[in-house]
Amino acid sequence: MATWFVSDLHLSPARPDIAHLFFDFLRDEARSADALYILGDLFDAWIGDDDTSAFAAQVQDELRRYTDHGIPTYFVAGNRDFLIGRRFAARTGVKLLTDPYVINLYDTPTLILHGDLLCTDDVSYQRFRRWIRKPWLTKLLLALPLRVRMRIANKLRAGSKTQQPLSEAELAIMDANQETVLRYFKRYQVKQMIHGHTHRPAVHQHDIDGVSATRIVLGDWYTQGSMLKVTHAEQDLRQQALPAAGHCET
Repeated sequence: MATWFVSDLHLSPARPDIAHLFFDFLRDEARSADALYILGDLFDAWIGDDDTSAFAAQVQDELRRYTDHGIPTYFVAGNRDFLIGRRFAARTGVKLLTDPYVINLYDTPTLILHGDLLCTDDVSYQRFRRWIRKPWLTKLLLALPLRVRMRIANKLRAGSKTQQPLSEAELAIMDANQETVLRYFKRYQVKQMIHGHTHRPAVHQHDIDGVSATRIVLGDWYTQGSMLKVTHAEQDLRQQALPAAGHCET
């Protein structure tokens, strides 16, 4: 048995290949999991739980079929889908977690988070994040008519850079700040951390006052799938090829 982690899928009707791979993952490898954790940016843009689009329904239906098999499935919001709420959770069977959150991963306390909180070099983004996550503003956004939010989401998707790999300069500004990483290790008193957002899959070792700590970064799903499989014995950060064009029927 294993616990799986994914993030930064950025699911969108414009990328049926990514959705196809994710659905296959739910139906196959992840079907026998102890648990599945989705660490944010499941969607390229989520406009609210009242989204009536066929694509939103398809993703939710796939998640419901998955959780109906009794597999605990957890979600930490990302910067693209922080409007996911209780209605989505009720429809899919997914449990919503705060960001960050500490779990007991096979007897190892582990901090999980989307990862954008670690990117403190991007000062303007951190300022925007604090502003856009204010509860009153979230309520205001969700109070907009659905058609207005759909137009906003379509504009975001049209101008989004998440449908292609990011440049080195873009990756650098959104990378985790090392001092911030160490601060989070100490604040939550853990020796293991798992996150996404930075789009640089890797396993890092950090020195926390003379004690080794592990930080695992999940990859994005732009040009491949990226999954982390954790068991009692090992951690396997892997990639999986996207299906070829013409083989994306779901």
